[in-house]
Amino acid sequence: MLRLLGILVTVLCAIAAAVLTWPAFFRLERVYPVAQIVSFRGILVLAFAAALVFTLLLAIARPIRGFALSLAVVALLATVANAAVLSVRGGTGSEALPPKSSTSVRVMTWNTAGPATPPETIAKIAVAMDADIVALPETTIETGEKVAIAMRDLGHRMWAHHAEDPSTEWDAGSTTLLISPDLGDYSVIESSLDGTSNTSTVPSAVAMPTSGDGPIVVAVHAVAPRQSYMQNWRDDLQWLADQCGDDNVIMAGDFNATVDHMSGLGLDGATLGHCTDAAVETGNGAIGTWSATMPALLGAPIDHVMASGHWRASGSLVLRSLDASGSDHRPLIVQYEPVD
Repeated sequence: MLRLLGILVTVLCAIAAAVLTWPAFFRLERVYPVAQIVSFRGILVLAFAAALVFTLLLAIARPIRGFALSLAVVALLATVANAAVLSVRGGTGSEALPPKSSTSVRVMTWNTAGPATPPETIAKIAVAMDADIVALPETTIETGEKVAIAMRDLGHRMWAHHAEDPSTEWDAGSTTLLISPDLGDYSVIESSLDGTSNTSTVPSAVAMPTSGDGPIVVAVHAVAPRQSYMQNWRDDLQWLADQCGDDNVIMAGDFNATVDHMSGLGLDGATLGHCTDAAVETGNGAIGTWSATMPALLGAPIDHVMASGHWRASGSLVLRSLDASGSDHRPLIVQYEPVD
């Protein structure tokens, strides 16, 4: 009887480990609480490694040695598999961008946590990164204009755009987007402004070029996958996937989702719609952008920059030197080259 119980427990543990390692295979990547757990693969690696050590210690006791060793095998396989996923997506990441050419476009996203991040800090980082597009979730247009003015004073002109949802509390109800005049003139589409077509709870901004041949730019803010908002969150991810069709599109912002959660929402091998995640493509996809209070390899990579096939990501960078700046997110910068 005890032997059968041990086999049952081992099988259940193996199933649980498989679900957390390959949630998309079981179609559970957007289901509570699996969605929350798989956001932190770095922690999963440590948890499975700790389970491996614990079960090996249990194996010292002869009466339960077989049971403990079977659990140890499960823990070992889960540890290796999750570590491999992290390695494929970016390992320890890169800390430099390639030289910027005359045709390169640099995109920066930073959830500023409202007034927690001073406009001057945002401006200095955006100018230092030579950003052409800056997506700022949880940033009001008033703050965005201060950032644009500070960037102008530093010799880097930007136009400020935004979308807001007055029903959402504090600065999370606003998303600001800065675009360089070098890309042409832009205007946020009416459905973003009036909310008739937008993310469900916190707003995103879709800016269309009114002159020039620049890309459609989507400043993203999806709702967090709290238990009571799971359907809103799933709807947000589908809406974001729909924004990246065959057009020339660049999306950047706080998706509140890792690439695990986007399984099945990409087309023709892309990550979301026809857009491909730049951090994964350039070796930074395992670096956590939230929370900034956690070590980068243990955090959740929920901030993204993505683009349609009109662009090729040549480099990316998750800034870890600003963890004490006030925001609970890390900035992500991506450099794109146009595809001929």
